[in-house]
Amino acid sequence: MIRIPPSALLGLVMTGAFFFVAIFADFIAPYPLAAVVGGVWDPSSSEHWLGTDSIGRDLMSRMIYGGQTTIKIATLATIVSFGLGSVLGFTAATVGGWVDQALSRFVDLLMSIPSLILALVVLSVMSVNELTLILVMGLLDATRVFRLSRAVAVDITVMDYVEAARLRGEGTGWIIFREILPNALSPLVAELGLRFIFAVLFISTLSFLGLGVQPPGADWGGIVKENSAGLVYGIPAALAPAVAIAVLAISVNLVADWVLNRTTSLKGGRGA
Repeated sequence: MIRIPPSALLGLVMTGAFFFVAIFADFIAPYPLAAVVGGVWDPSSSEHWLGTDSIGRDLMSRMIYGGQTTIKIATLATIVSFGLGSVLGFTAATVGGWVDQALSRFVDLLMSIPSLILALVVLSVMSVNELTLILVMGLLDATRVFRLSRAVAVDITVMDYVEAARLRGEGTGWIIFREILPNALSPLVAELGLRFIFAVLFISTLSFLGLGVQPPGADWGGIVKENSAGLVYGIPAALAPAVAIAVLAISVNLVADWVLNRTTSLKGGRGA
């Protein structure tokens, strides 16, 4: 039986709650996304639990739909970054030679430019939609995953079991997915949580700067931007999405830490 520590259990519950609300947002949100249902920045009430926003829309409904968009884009961008970055990183370490050099130098070139600046330049000349955001974020973040995957794989490729697989005549695909990947899961799992939270922060930053999710759509960064003027008057509407981002980050990291510790202990048990 798997024993889950209290901190990890709390993280699982909180993370599961965020994803549950994101998946079923259309059934949970009390009001439509763009419906004006009250006055400007009305306080919390029985009709509007979090009050209303800068033009009178229900803030809780905006938060629910914004969470759906934020989590969807961040999840898909993380999948793209890990799928591309890990495969290319493992390939570079396994094949070596000019393939490794070409991929590594190209990644170095991309990483020499700040991700936010590069994203702003790309998005400023492209049509901004969810697919574009997912691809841009995934490709930029894949450089970090590539570096980690390659560094881990370089150490694994010199192991005896990898040499034995090569002597048996196994191909590159077999070595990557059957020999390297299972032994590289621990650092990748730890990085997965960090990359997901980075994606949440990245899309929120882009939306705050006006190049993320476009109105009338909503995400947490856009909600902060829409209500930031209210902070001058003591209106806390802009703080709700900031709190949601912080809580999501903590919960995901609690789960990632537990999974990392568990996979590390299981590998240690096998070695014993």
